[in-house]
Amino acid sequence: MKKWMYVMMLIGLIFVLAACGNKDEAEKTEETPVDEPAVEETPAEEQAKEPSEETASEKLMVTLNNANEEEVGTAELEETDKGVKIKLDAKNLPAGTHGFHIHEEAKCEAPDFKSAGGHFNPTDASHGADHEKGPHAGDLPNLEVGEDGTVQEEFTAEKVTLKTGETNSLLAEGGTSLVIHEKADDGKSQPSGDAGDRIVCGVIGG
Repeated sequence: MKKWMYVMMLIGLIFVLAACGNKDEAEKTEETPVDEPAVEETPAEEQAKEPSEETASEKLMVTLNNANEEEVGTAELEETDKGVKIKLDAKNLPAGTHGFHIHEEAKCEAPDFKSAGGHFNPTDASHGADHEKGPHAGDLPNLEVGEDGTVQEEFTAEKVTLKTGETNSLLAEGGTSLVIHEKADDGKSQPSGDAGDRIVCGVIGG
């Protein structure tokens, strides 16, 4: 009888040990993290994470002042695929045709605005669209001011950019300027189209 009791106790102990072993194994299985397969990012996703480099100003607003240092208008400059679009809106100007140029210095010291220097000309070209070796990068179409002294015009300067680091950048070396002259630009006379005095100036950048 005692032998039979010992046998039963031994069998019970085996069951208990087996149950504990299964429990420990189950806990280990739950605690062990399952390795997830690595997901490779596509080139497009990697590119999206990279910070974009700002190489150009999207838009710039230029304030235009006359020889009496009075504000007479604005010019909005915007980088495009074809160059820099210039949207001009000005008033209180003499009626008629006026030369309009980008000058090489970001200085507009009244009353003569000679501080703006010559035309912006990074390629050392001749002045004027009618010259065989022209135009300057800073040569722009003439402005037609109405009898009421206002002008609203929009055109693209194809030989310049707002991108930094470019030789034809309007923001290089401190910036440039916009200048309106008293007379029309004849498109060929050197060095500035015989357009007369500078009557309006506005700094680009600088």
